Amino acid sequence: MIRYPHRRGRLPLRMARLFLFPNELRRSSERLEAAVLAGLATALAAAAVTAALLAAHVYRAEQAAALTGLWRTSAVLAPPGAVGADFHLHQAVAQATWRLSDGTERSGVLTSALAPGLYDEPAGATVLVWVDRAGTPKPPPLGGFDLVLSAMLAGLTVLIGAGGVLFCCYRLCRRALDRRRLASWTSAWAVTGPRWTQRR
Repeated sequence: MIRYPHRRGRLPLRMARLFLFPNELRRSSERLEAAVLAGLATALAAAAVTAALLAAHVYRAEQAAALTGLWRTSAVLAPPGAVGADFHLHQAVAQATWRLSDGTERSGVLTSALAPGLYDEPAGATVLVWVDRAGTPKPPPLGGFDLVLSAMLAGLTVLIGAGGVLFCCYRLCRRALDRRRLASWTSAWAVTGPRWTQRR
């Protein structure tokens, strides 16, 4: 079997000419629909790039904010240690004392939301807690997996939203084109129909 590589290279050009330029097999409404699809595909690609850039920005912003003004210290639990405050929510509460970076001692109430290692710890136990510059306990910063997940959700939200809008635009355009095609077909049949009937 003989192959002609140069003919294979011309096939996309021929398909493009059949697809874009007027011909007897293609109606103007179909060329318009093809142009709309190309525009929507370009818009979707731009939305995907925007979503990726947004996800990267969210990741960097949350990574920087996670550790801004926070530092970790050790807190010593006061008697009676960690006690359950809500059985259904699996919360634990304890009085504790911790030191700031300048050596100042602070005391207050810690919860398992602020110190995840608080569960079932007795009095005198040491747990790690994150505090801000004022010495107030704060929830632990997001880890690497949580940062990636948050950034991916932000990007996917933008991409899905843009995809939904573009799909609705396509459906509206397709409906308008279908009405135009139906009206054109009805008009053509009104002229051709009687002639066809007479021939029969």
